[in-house]
Amino acid sequence: MTDLKRSATMRAVKAKDTGPEMQVRRFVHNLGFRYRLHRKDLPGKPDLVFPELKRAIFVHGCFWHGHSCSRGARIPKSNTDYWVEKVRKNTERDAVQAVKLRELGWNSMIVWECDLGSNRAATESAIRAFLEKEPVVTKSVRQTILERRKTLNDDKKTALPWRKLKREMLARHRKP
Repeated sequence: MTDLKRSATMRAVKAKDTGPEMQVRRFVHNLGFRYRLHRKDLPGKPDLVFPELKRAIFVHGCFWHGHSCSRGARIPKSNTDYWVEKVRKNTERDAVQAVKLRELGWNSMIVWECDLGSNRAATESAIRAFLEKEPVVTKSVRQTILERRKTLNDDKKTALPWRKLKREMLARHRKP
């Protein structure tokens, strides 16, 4: 491949609105979920963000994010050191961003490009389950519950009953 062709090919690689991302967006929209795109205030700028559910979906290209499939495991023949290092850094960054999201109380899911072709039905089923499952009580909510529970012990006449409090806290994180 000539330098001009390679340059044109690399210029055509997009970070947003990729084919796989558009497939996931159409599927999620058809399920009735509404979402935000590429929120810059969240670690990793997730491709699809569901603020009410505190869920995020990343749509990863297999090569760029080092997936274990045949496409992701291949190594370019030219400039090998550069590409191996780049994919390694991308993979490390992805792991760090997932931890940061989790610390903020968000659940995230990665949808791999190859799964949209070969395992499409299973992938769609996994996305549906991810968006419809019960919310996980996050650290901040848990902390709030513990603080309010202490209040229950201190002042039983004015504080809410424990089960009612727990229901209220979980209701805030459920889909309307």
